[in-house]
Order: sequence, then structure tokens, then C-alpha cells
Amino acid sequence: MSLLSKFFKFREKNDGYVPKPFLEHMEDLRWTLLKMFVALVIGMVIAFVFVDDITYFLKRPLPPDIKIIVTGITRGFVASIELAFFGGIVISLPFQIYFLASFILPALTRQERRFLFPGIFASFLLFAAGAFVAYHWILPKTLLFFANYNKKMGIESLWAWDDYVSFCVWLIVGFGLLCQLPIAMIVLAFVGIVDYKLLASTRAYAIVAILILAAIIAPTPDPMTLFTLGAPIVLLYEACIWVVWFMDRRKKKLAASRGFPD
Repeated sequence: MSLLSKFFKFREKNDGYVPKPFLEHMEDLRWTLLKMFVALVIGMVIAFVFVDDITYFLKRPLPPDIKIIVTGITRGFVASIELAFFGGIVISLPFQIYFLASFILPALTRQERRFLFPGIFASFLLFAAGAFVAYHWILPKTLLFFANYNKKMGIESLWAWDDYVSFCVWLIVGFGLLCQLPIAMIVLAFVGIVDYKLLASTRAYAIVAILILAAIIAPTPDPMTLFTLGAPIVLLYEACIWVVWFMDRRKKKLAASRGFPD
């Protein structure tokens, strides 16, 4: 059974929920994606209005003695559009999560719905924590590493503004999005799609997948950036395995207390 089929079957099992045909599920999903897109566009407009402030914020981790230049007529404007896009993602993220959660909401029992908004809050908190760590620790150290390397090689650093913007926002937003992994794992464990044994047995494959995702998100293909992105997520994944173990153990104790078999 596919993951999509499991999801629809899960939606149709709960109290008071009238099963819908597959096409109606798709219509709900279409409207959900449309609302998420509109929220992103509004977030981009807001971010573009404050693009000067975002630019100042982004230049703060710049190493000393590094000059930022523009190498084309439209490069500065294109970089501002890119800043607005990623700023729009950050601004609209709580609404994106809310719209997605609203699509899933009918599938949840009353007990499970109590965890929905705490889960949304935890998801946004993890994104903010990941972006904060990337901005204040990973980004300055990575920039300093490349600046010192160029200096060691006797090369003067003149960094293009659009390249600098791409590097920084991909690192900050990408790391924040990667930090959503624990929420995804816990949700899948909560609805019974994965368990501790499955996560533990596929640990090696998951680590390879995390490193591939880090390589895709990383703004440059160098090992330094890949390691700074991938290593913390691997540690988060390992921590989540033990969280799921605790959840499985609690479920078994609850089932045993009610006289149900494991």
C-alpha cells in the first residue's frame, strides 16, 4: 500500500468523518496548495518592501577586508528578488504549516488534534532554531574559512553580491528546513507508518539520504559546507530515533494496561 493510500485510509477511519472520493481529496489538496502559494506571494511582497533591512542583516557575517561587488547591470536587482523569495518563505512559513495542517485535520481523532498546534509551534521553533544557528555560527565560520583560504593562496577576495546572497540564504533557509526532519519523523511514527525498529534498521540509508539532501541544499559543493550542514542533521536524526523508541514503549505500556496485545 502506497503512502498516499495509507494517508487516505487513515483520514477515513476517525469519528464523525465521512469518507470522500479520491477526486475530492485531490480538490482539497489543490485548494491547500493554492492557499500556500498565495501566502508565499504575500510574504515575498512584504520581504521586498524591507529588502534594504534584509540586505543589512545579511552583510553582518561578512568577514573583514572582503569587498562585495556587482558584476552585471541587473545582478543587484535579481539578488533582491532572490532575497524577497527566501524572505517570503520565512514570513509565510507559519501559514504554510497551518494550511497543510488544516488539510490533515479531518483525519485526526480528538486526542490527536490536541497535539496539532503544539506540533505547528514546534515545527516553526525548529526552523527558527536552525536558521539562528546557521546565521550566527555556521555561516560566519564558513565565510571566514573561505576568506582565509583565499588569503593563504595570495588571492584577493572580491565576492559578487548575487553569489553571496545565494550562498547565505541557501545555507540559512536550507538548514532551517532540514531541521524540520524531527517533526516529520515523529508525525510518521505518531500515525503508525514508521516505528523504532524500522528507523534503527534503516539508519545507514537515512544518513546517506541526509547527506544527499545537504549536498543539494548546500550553496557550494565543497566538503566543508556539506559537513556543516549534514552533521547536525544526522545528530538530530539519531536523537529522533530515540524519541520514537520512547513513543513506541509508551504505546506498548498503554496497550498492555488496557489489555490489548502488542
